[in-house]
Amino acid sequence: MRLSQLGKSQWQGYFDRFSRTLGPKRVEIEVTGLGLGHQVQAKWIPLMGVSYDPRNDVVAVVAEGVDHLIRKPAQIHLQHDAEWVHGIEVTDADGIRHTLTLKEPLILPPP
Repeated sequence: MRLSQLGKSQWQGYFDRFSRTLGPKRVEIEVTGLGLGHQVQAKWIPLMGVSYDPRNDVVAVVAEGVDHLIRKPAQIHLQHDAEWVHGIEVTDADGIRHTLTLKEPLILPPP
């Protein structure tokens, strides 16, 4: 797997394309920072999309029952291989890391 940084001029277009082609994925959202420690915001819930609003300078992660907003993002890194993005890490202006880990949902056969 590779780690790549997205330039700020790419954020809106990238997340628009990402959300359109997402398919059924589940996400775990973790938040880590000094004075905050390590917190799990959501654990393996269906992910509906990620967007960047340049006017308000906010990354929005929309998942089932959770709207996770990241205000004033400073850096965005992608963990990926040739086929898919496995994780997204957004560091905000206060140095807090918001980590999205993606996985395919498990589809069970009928009983």
